[in-house]
Amino acid sequence: MHEAPKKIEFHRRSQELEVIFSQQNYRFSAEFLRVHSPSAEVKGHGPGQEVLQHGKQHVAITDIEANGHYAIRITFDDGHDSGIYSWAYLAELGQDQESLWQCYLDKLAEANLNRDPDTQVVKIFDM
Repeated sequence: MHEAPKKIEFHRRSQELEVIFSQQNYRFSAEFLRVHSPSAEVKGHGPGQEVLQHGKQHVAITDIEANGHYAIRITFDDGHDSGIYSWAYLAELGQDQESLWQCYLDKLAEANLNRDPDTQVVKIFDM
């Protein structure tokens, strides 16, 4: 079990969550937290079952609640609320934030997807 943060602050205007541990301080955008949700909806139920999230650039956090003494649950304005962000997972995200973000951007590019929900193309049918 990882140490609990000393403080968690949500910056509503910037839609950033700041998590302050005794030795580290991490700041996460709502989009970063949404696309890296630890939920089965995003992570899948095993290796190779991950679901690439896209169009989440403008997602907002609408609620944050404690989940026991080990985690928080974040609710996003797109309805997603099933991820439990443990202290250990938040620390892992913080430590690897730069590489995780770049990997996410690379996967979007490979899949020809976009962060912006307004530029998503939905294929309805072929003629």
